[in-house]
Amino acid sequence: MALEGKTLVLASGNAGKLRELAHLLQPLHIDVVSQAEFAVEPVEETGLTFVENALLKARAAARASGQPALGDDSGLVVDALEGRPGIRSARFAGEQASDEDNNRQLLEALADLPRDRRTACFHCCLVLLRSPEDPAPIIAHGVWHGQILDDPRGEHGFGYDPLFYDPQLGATAAELRMEEKARVSHRGRALARLIEAIKEA
Repeated sequence: MALEGKTLVLASGNAGKLRELAHLLQPLHIDVVSQAEFAVEPVEETGLTFVENALLKARAAARASGQPALGDDSGLVVDALEGRPGIRSARFAGEQASDEDNNRQLLEALADLPRDRRTACFHCCLVLLRSPEDPAPIIAHGVWHGQILDDPRGEHGFGYDPLFYDPQLGATAAELRMEEKARVSHRGRALARLIEAIKEA
């Protein structure tokens, strides 16, 4: 699947995701742009899984832009909350919730739980469509294991990054530089698999 030198539409208006994906795809000389540049309306996320929602986003962006599109659906899965916030990670505290609202909601939900019961995973599912009717999308999945802290730490990243602690690195996702986060994160791992699939296609 030759995408080198082409425009790839990211089916998201999230500036943090756009920065991360543009950085990670830079070596392939793929120009990543937001769907906002094509006035693509956000699609209703009616899927029950990350892959279903990523596919819905990618298809809508490919149809509206006429370009290959990449759908990204990701979220935080907390064991003690039986998988929540999951696919509702961006809307955990409500439809118009800010990152701060969602982080506050998460801390309230985990109040009084010790660190060893605050295990969690970031999941990322990427779906790449060559066209809206692409019958064989490229799908890649990445997982990042960690724990949820009592208080936010770090100035980088977005979403739940300030609360998500990687014990192996001894840092939260928000304390990592973009290069290091790209190497270990759920999105970085998913994209590494996607890039390999693109090269093989």
